[in-house]
Amino acid sequence: MRSALVIAITAELTACRDPRVEANMAQAMIEAGTQITSLQQDYAALQAQVDSLRIVVARQDTVITRLASLAGLPTSPR
Repeated sequence: MRSALVIAITAELTACRDPRVEANMAQAMIEAGTQITSLQQDYAALQAQVDSLRIVVARQDTVITRLASLAGLPTSPR
């Protein structure tokens, strides 16, 4: 009976967690979420820049092709 009581008390004490540890873990999770959101925003901005650069390159390619055509220069197909 006494050993069962000791085991029960030991289990009870180990089940209790330090509130500071819990608060630190919660804060770390919030900060991780904030960082992930920031990375997603950065990725979206980079994707917009890449899309913009693709449009610029396509326009320049068209202009170069037209100029070469008007000058009578052969162009290689892509």
